[in-house]
Amino acid sequence: MFWITLLIILVIIFLVFVVIWVVRAHQRKVEAGVEELVGRTAVVEVALAPKGVVFIEGERWTAVIDKGRAEPEEEVLINRVEGLKLIVTRKQ
Repeated sequence: MFWITLLIILVIIFLVFVVIWVVRAHQRKVEAGVEELVGRTAVVEVALAPKGVVFIEGERWTAVIDKGRAEPEEEVLINRVEGLKLIVTRKQ
């Protein structure tokens, strides 16, 4: 009888941890997709005049600068995403 009671208690404890883990997983904000790029900083790889390439989070993206020009190694701010193209401005 003791072993059955102990087993039931262990199973209940395990289930409580699983339920807590599942609830926390569903409450977390999704951190994937292009929506997360807006407001982030990217580094210019190919000069933006106005079109070029930027590097962010280990990926190269085609980018268009809204005004002026940005040289390689310069930082730019991502304003929006249009398909697979980033619209950026120079970081002040």
